[in-house]
Amino acid sequence: MRVKVFNQLSSNPKYNKTLQWVKLLTVTGFAQVFVQVVSLLSGILVIRLLSVEEYALYTLANTMLGTMTVLADGGISTGVMSQGSQVWQDRDKLGTVLATGMDLRRKFAVGSLLVSIPVLLYLMQHHGASWLMSILIVLSLILSFFMALSGTLLQIAPKLRQDITPLQKNQVIMNIGRLALLCLTIFIFPFAFIALLAAGLPQIWGNLNLRKISAGYADWHKKPDPQIRQNIMKMVKRLLPMAIYTCFSGQITIWLISIFGTTAGVASLGALDRLSMALSFITIVFGTVVLPRFSRLPNNKGLLMKRFMQIEAGLLAMSVCIIFTAWLFSAQILKVLGPNYSHLTNEVVLKITISCLGIIATSTFSLFTSRSWAINPFISIPVSIASIAIGVAFIDISSLGGVLRMNIMIQLIQVAMNVSYSLIKISRTNNSLPTEQ
Repeated sequence: MRVKVFNQLSSNPKYNKTLQWVKLLTVTGFAQVFVQVVSLLSGILVIRLLSVEEYALYTLANTMLGTMTVLADGGISTGVMSQGSQVWQDRDKLGTVLATGMDLRRKFAVGSLLVSIPVLLYLMQHHGASWLMSILIVLSLILSFFMALSGTLLQIAPKLRQDITPLQKNQVIMNIGRLALLCLTIFIFPFAFIALLAAGLPQIWGNLNLRKISAGYADWHKKPDPQIRQNIMKMVKRLLPMAIYTCFSGQITIWLISIFGTTAGVASLGALDRLSMALSFITIVFGTVVLPRFSRLPNNKGLLMKRFMQIEAGLLAMSVCIIFTAWLFSAQILKVLGPNYSHLTNEVVLKITISCLGIIATSTFSLFTSRSWAINPFISIPVSIASIAIGVAFIDISSLGGVLRMNIMIQLIQVAMNVSYSLIKISRTNNSLPTEQ
């Protein structure tokens, strides 16, 4: 009887499709958990072995790396994905799209370097780095920068084909390689540029492997196409202004403490950032489990409002529990970072609060964009800029605690704006489809 039932299920297309999804989510979930654990171990190793001064330089370099990557992309990867999705089954045409995107990416990368490197050099000199150390950090950063840029485009072909397992394996091996290189080098040479090299060198192998994976789906020997370039640039023109703003607003705490604070403050903020990254797993689970279910709900006002309020209540309850736990065990949590940061008992609670508010704001943003709703940037950007201006005007940002409190205010405004916009859009929804069964 059981065999008969199993055979019937195996021949059912819906069962097979569901099984494929379960396997995909399982592989992705376990891989991401492993990557997060290895990444956290690598980060803690860097925090504990680098001096406060070296870790401050490492934090500045990593922050600038994120800024450089966003500026050099400017919407190119989104444009390539959009163009590639139209020809994903044609190896030659997909190769042309990717080659065009890679050509644009190189040109944008040069512009990003010209803008970012002088700023980074100034900040490092401001915090007491020698010219030799500054140059070594910049050279190490450039390697990671170009590897990260190439990697995002190299992943597009397998993603379009949903060949996810090789991508996950590649990411896992790269993170293991980084941890191994750190263990072999940083105990002997505890410098910021060594930590940056340990992150960048495994990406060379990873990108070579990605090129082999994607070669089966796209011909990388194709030349750039002017028409495709024009189509990608249309997307870039729409997304670049927001990308430029994100470069500034997304790392506002680092920039402010770098300019108005101390070297120890920069290092402390970088260490706290590393701890809060452990919460990124929540965003991954949310995007995998909750977001798709909300996006496929029918256009029924009552149902959408009910599910939205349930999700927001769940996010709020989870955040309160996390913040309370951070307050209760702040001393124990800080032991992970080492003795240089054991005094940050209040700051760790503030930073965890910022991270939780950021999760709510980002998750809410994902909810309404999944319904093809989008806040007008002429509203969202001025509101965000105004919140930063108010914080700078009324809060002392010369200390780490002051910068963190200002960031809490900014995140609260972001949460209020995203939740309000979602409620307005849901309230205006027409009941054009039946309710969920």
